[in-house]
Amino acid sequence: MSEKKVEETGGGPPPFSEKTTGFDVEGRASRRRSSAVNPEILAGEIFDERYDRTHRGLKSRHAQMIALGGTIGTGLFVGSGQTLNRGGPAFIVGSYIFMSFLIFCVVSGIVEVAAYLPTPGSSMNLFGYRYVSRSMGFALGWLYFYSLGILVPYEITAAGLVIDYWNPPVNIAVWISIMIVVIVGLNALPVRFYGETEFWFAGTKVIMMLGLLMVSFILFWGGGPSRDRLGFRYWRDPGAANTYLASGDTGRFVALLSTLVLSAFPFTFAPELLVATGGEMESPRRNLPIAARRYIYRLIFFYIGCVLAISVICPSDDPAITSGGSGAGASAFVVGIKNAGIDVLDSIINAGIIISAWSSGNSFLYLSSRSLYALALSGNAPSIFKTCSKSGVPYYAVACSSLFCALAYLNVASSGAVVFNWFVNLTNTSGFISWVCCGIITLRFKKACRAQGITDLPYQSWLQPWGSYCAIVGFTFLCLINGFDVFWPQKWNASSFLTAYIGIPMFFVFYVPHRIYTWSDKWAYDPMEVDLSTGMDEVLAEERPPKSVQGPWWKKINRLWS
Repeated sequence: MSEKKVEETGGGPPPFSEKTTGFDVEGRASRRRSSAVNPEILAGEIFDERYDRTHRGLKSRHAQMIALGGTIGTGLFVGSGQTLNRGGPAFIVGSYIFMSFLIFCVVSGIVEVAAYLPTPGSSMNLFGYRYVSRSMGFALGWLYFYSLGILVPYEITAAGLVIDYWNPPVNIAVWISIMIVVIVGLNALPVRFYGETEFWFAGTKVIMMLGLLMVSFILFWGGGPSRDRLGFRYWRDPGAANTYLASGDTGRFVALLSTLVLSAFPFTFAPELLVATGGEMESPRRNLPIAARRYIYRLIFFYIGCVLAISVICPSDDPAITSGGSGAGASAFVVGIKNAGIDVLDSIINAGIIISAWSSGNSFLYLSSRSLYALALSGNAPSIFKTCSKSGVPYYAVACSSLFCALAYLNVASSGAVVFNWFVNLTNTSGFISWVCCGIITLRFKKACRAQGITDLPYQSWLQPWGSYCAIVGFTFLCLINGFDVFWPQKWNASSFLTAYIGIPMFFVFYVPHRIYTWSDKWAYDPMEVDLSTGMDEVLAEERPPKSVQGPWWKKINRLWS
């Protein structure tokens, strides 16, 4: 963009029109000669008049609750028990604090990107396509599609296994079938139904977690049936830090590294869900920044607070969280509450864990289908996946992503469960790779904004750009050490090595061939050639000013439901 152009537009995006797509003839010609995405092509894909588009059916309350608890599932409620056993209370709390910091660095960056131009199909792979390179968008989109698709049957199976806590006389295949029907059905309905169900699902999770934190606080001070004051007893015995694979300081260091890796799973793809809702959210340029600012409360209270609570009520060497428990029986919360002699509450927690797994599966299917939809909008998937119903549901994309649900039936047989675990292991490093790419996209976007003189971003974080650098370095390190323990002599075997690291080459299976196909492109767009305007008029036209509510306090609370 020339200095004259910047001066004429006041430093903001150039005006949009269907004829010029925001650029004059000279600008269009120069872009065709460059490697950047041709804005005419981009507009023709995202705003293709031959297809209906997704609708902005998610209200502010939906977005806020999805941001709070959308992808909190079995990884936090059940998987945290294994993490506590591996590292001990000090290491699990420290690891979650470290991971929360890195995740907030990611969130603060990607919301800057998403809130500026949240077009239909808003997703990190679409922004990678627009702001970094065509190959980045292609590889990241297909990574999301298969990783998120596989996580749907994972959560469905986890919910089915948790039901076994009650020893029902019903085969797990029945529960799997019921949950598949409900999850696919909800995603096939207009997005407002997804938003409403997730509002209640996530709300239930939030209420349950607040209740568990309160119970843990009461047990800390000796308010349980036995009046036994726990305090930080389990930090002293069996100890604050465990050892793993070795003794002494070396064993503690190895345990810390392993705890860091295990603690990442409950956070997987949570930031990306916030971005994906931006394409179907009311007034996203206002509501996305609100959700981002409140995200820190989710990290502090629901992640750090959760692991601090289980470190108080459950010893890290309890057999139930090592090898004696299964399903909800392996949850450190359930184990701690049963040890305290509290009856019935464990079954209530069990029901909450089932809802959490169900909710996470619902969110992962939504994310997978919208990633495929965004791939089609960027021309990286067949155009049929751009097809939406009159109510704004990309039903071909939903149907294709739903096919992954059939993998859940592999768990009915023990031999099939081994195959299913291989599929899940394909996603083991996908979260790390995604967050590294999110950091790169944020840095390239901010560089393009500086080059083109754009300063009127709806959301700007004090953490950026250094937060993105921290996220890139941190998650690259975690990606490389993901399966480091397989190199110990007693742990080594080829199968473990493949399951730990196969996710890394899977990303390059998508990226490298596409990079060869687009060899004439630059590795990353020139900042002056990045398209920061296409679709801006449509987005601004759909923004609604905030409604002020006059009168007593109960009217302001009632405003949340409108």
